[in-house]
Amino acid sequence: MKYRLALFLFTLSITAAYSWGFFAHQRINRQAVFSLPPEMIVFFKKHIVYITEKAVNPDKRRYAVEGEAPRHYIDVDVYDKYFNDSAVYKMPRFWSEAVAMFSEDTLQAYGIVPWHVERMRYRLTDAFRRKDAREILRLSADIGHYIADANVPLHTTENYNGQLTGQRGIHGLWESRLPELFFDDYDLWVGKAEYIDKPQLHIWQGVVLAHEAVDSVFAFERKATEMLPPDKKYSFIERNGITVRTYSYDFCELFHRLLAGQVERRLRASIKMVADFWFTCWVDAGQPDLRELLDFEFTPEELEQMKKEEEEWEKAPKVPVRPHEAYRQAAPSGMPAYAHACPHNALF
Repeated sequence: MKYRLALFLFTLSITAAYSWGFFAHQRINRQAVFSLPPEMIVFFKKHIVYITEKAVNPDKRRYAVEGEAPRHYIDVDVYDKYFNDSAVYKMPRFWSEAVAMFSEDTLQAYGIVPWHVERMRYRLTDAFRRKDAREILRLSADIGHYIADANVPLHTTENYNGQLTGQRGIHGLWESRLPELFFDDYDLWVGKAEYIDKPQLHIWQGVVLAHEAVDSVFAFERKATEMLPPDKKYSFIERNGITVRTYSYDFCELFHRLLAGQVERRLRASIKMVADFWFTCWVDAGQPDLRELLDFEFTPEELEQMKKEEEEWEKAPKVPVRPHEAYRQAAPSGMPAYAHACPHNALF
């Protein structure tokens, strides 16, 4: 029993530490469908269950597919030394320029989410152009996940789980526990999807707005901790028949109130951006008639293969460590970890 409890807590902690949370990711993709124009919603709504359920696939495979993990975040503050504490505003927005400045190894070590969204945009646009229903659905679900991650404050900082400030666990608290508790109170209608003129700059603007909220996340968690007695911060709940320790409702309610709508604003921003990117890809592909794809259905064999893939991802070893943290652990004594990780990187 102790082994089962430890395994569950371990799995729960790493799932929460890298994602909006399955709950939020699925609802972001689902809500974005309703912002699409009639020409698109006719196809997307038919497959809304797929779009919703598969929103979590990138998180499921991040532990099983090499190179997947860095696509979910960017520790933009590690570059502050180079940009006089303003890296989020001054980082190269385009991949080739960023590689020329820092090397691909460095970028991969600290996360590539805004650049990966741009890659996904090209692929989704091509799928629309080819009227490839399978790829349209798969890529739409995936890009929705990455866009949502780019809009999360704790996906833009090296201190992503409060591990550097004695606030470990804050990641899952902000993006999983709070949405699950207060989701029904949010107004998530964001209006109609709009065309994005400069998509690469647009996704970076999402990162900027998310990063600007980082200090508030940590400050208000600290304030909520100070306002409640220590024995009121945590409580025990039952999940899947197992009792687990988590943040108490009273603490979550106080923290959520101090944030003054921040979680809701980030959810709304994610939904709007997902819908806008889907719409932009469709327009750039020449606005293909998606009614021609209404007869499409995944075959039983394809559904079975998807199930097997997801089972394999879930069984993969789950190591809750980012590439640069592994490098830091391996750095020789007295040597800056970042220089050890990226010997060709002039930044550090």
